[in-house]
Amino acid sequence: MSLADLTASELLDTLGRGEASAVEAAREYLALIEQRDGDIGSYLRVDAEGALAQAAEVDRKREAGEELGPLAGLPVAVKDVLCDSAGATTCASRMLEQFHPPYDATVVAKLKAADAVLLGRLNMDEFAMGGSTENSAFQVTRNPWDRGRTPGGSSGGSAACVAAGLAPLAVGTDTGGSIRQPAGLCGVVGLKPTYGRVSRYGLVAFASSLDQVGPMARTVRDAALLLEAIAGHDPHDATSLEEPVPQYAATLDKPLEGLRLGVVKEHYGAGLDGEVESAVRAAIAQYESLGAEVREISLPHSKYAVATYYVIAPSEASSNLARYDGVHYGYRTDQTKMVAELAAERKALSDAGDEAGLAQLDTALVRMYRKTRAEGFGPEVKRRIMLGTYALSAGYYDAYYLKALKVRRLIRQDFDAAFEQVDLIASPVTAAPAFKLGEMVDDPLAMYLVDLYTVSANLAGIPGISVPCGFNTAGLPIGLQLLAPPLKEARLLRGAHMYQQATDWHQRRPAFSATPSE
Repeated sequence: MSLADLTASELLDTLGRGEASAVEAAREYLALIEQRDGDIGSYLRVDAEGALAQAAEVDRKREAGEELGPLAGLPVAVKDVLCDSAGATTCASRMLEQFHPPYDATVVAKLKAADAVLLGRLNMDEFAMGGSTENSAFQVTRNPWDRGRTPGGSSGGSAACVAAGLAPLAVGTDTGGSIRQPAGLCGVVGLKPTYGRVSRYGLVAFASSLDQVGPMARTVRDAALLLEAIAGHDPHDATSLEEPVPQYAATLDKPLEGLRLGVVKEHYGAGLDGEVESAVRAAIAQYESLGAEVREISLPHSKYAVATYYVIAPSEASSNLARYDGVHYGYRTDQTKMVAELAAERKALSDAGDEAGLAQLDTALVRMYRKTRAEGFGPEVKRRIMLGTYALSAGYYDAYYLKALKVRRLIRQDFDAAFEQVDLIASPVTAAPAFKLGEMVDDPLAMYLVDLYTVSANLAGIPGISVPCGFNTAGLPIGLQLLAPPLKEARLLRGAHMYQQATDWHQRRPAFSATPSE
C-alpha cells in the first residue's frame, strides 16, 4: 500500500512511528498531482519546492527530537482564497492575478505552526461565487467520478483534490454550502463550522456575515484532526468566538447514547431526485438501527432561505468588492489605451458639437474604474455585485435587505426550536448528484437552487457536515448532511463518525488510468 492510500490519521501515525518520512509522503503526492491533475484541474498552483522544504524541516525536527505540531508532515492543500505570504492569492480572478499578500491568513499561519506540508493552491469559483467551479478565471475543475461533470463549488478544487487522492486534507470555505455541496458531489467529508469558530482573518471576503473556513477530508476522523488544528479564538477577527477548542478527534469514538435525529418534512418533496432521497432515507434508517430515535421536525421558514441568502450575500459582496477599483487593490486597465480612447471620443463629440455628450463624458478616473472592473471581474461576480447594489440602493433597502435580515432571524429561530427536540438534523446535501459541466452556466437561477439544502445553516450560523451515503446508478456520489446547534461540532463529528463506522461509502475511490488522458 502506498502512503497516498492511507487516511490522514493513518499517515500521521505512520510518520510518527518512523516508517516513512515527510519528504517521502510529499514526493508521493506531488507525483500523483503530476500524473492525475491534468484530468481534474483541482490545483491552480503547486508549490513543490516549498512543500519539500517544509517536509524536510519536519523530518529534521523529528530526528532531532524537537517538539512537532499536530499535523507534522501531513500534506494539506488550500483553497486560493486564504492569504499566504509565500505566493499569490488570486481567488481565481483576473482582478487578483498578481496579488501577493504581505501576511498569512490565520488559518494558513496555524497550518504552518502545526507543521503541515502545504502542497499548493486550489481552484475555486471566482471570489467563491458559484456552485460548479466553472466561474474560475483560469480553468475548469472536473469531478473525479465523471470528468464530464462538475465537482460542485465554490470549493470544487478542494473537494476534487481530496476525492482524486491528490492531498489527504484540504481547506475550503463555505458561504452558502461551498464546502458541503462539493463534498457531497465528490464523495468526501466536508465540514462548515459554527460562524466564528475558525478565524476569517486573511480570508478574502465574499459575504462577511456568512463566510466560514472549514476542513475537507476522506473521513470524519481526518476532518476532526484538521478542524482541531485551525479552530480557535483570534484577536485579529472581531467575529471570532472566545471559546476553547475541544479535542474533536479524541472524543469521536464516544458513543452518542439516546441520539435524537431530526428529519425535516419540508426537505422531501418536488425537485428531490429519487435516488438521492432513497440514499438519504437509507442513511437515516441506518441511524435507527444504531439506536437513534428519528423524529419528524419542521423548519417552516426554510422555503425562504434561498431568496433570503441571495439578497444578503450579494449585498455584502457588493460592499466587499468595492475595494477592487484599480487603485486600492488588484488589476488595473491599460491606462495608455484608455486615455487614447477617451481622447478620441472627446474629439468626436467636439467635432460634432455635442455639448451634452461632452458634459456626460467620463473623467479619466471614472473611466479607469469602469474599465478595470469590467475587465477584472467575471460575469457571475458582476451579476452578484449588481444584485447587491440594487438591493442596497435608496428606495429598495427596506424592501429587500432589511426584510431579508428579518427572515434570517426567523430561520435561526426555527433551528433553535428544532434543537430543543432533537440533537442533530439529517437531510440531503443537494437535490441531485453532480450535474454536467455547462449544464447550468446560462441558468443562474437553477444554479442558485443547488444551494437549497445548505444555505440555511449559513444564515443561522450553525455547523454542518456532509458525509458520503451512497451512489446513484450512474456511479455518482450522494451526500448526507448533518446539522448541529452552535458550537456543537464535537457532537456533529461524533454523529457523522458513528455513521461512517457502520458503512463503507467513504472508502470507495474513483478510478484513474496509469497515465493522464490526452
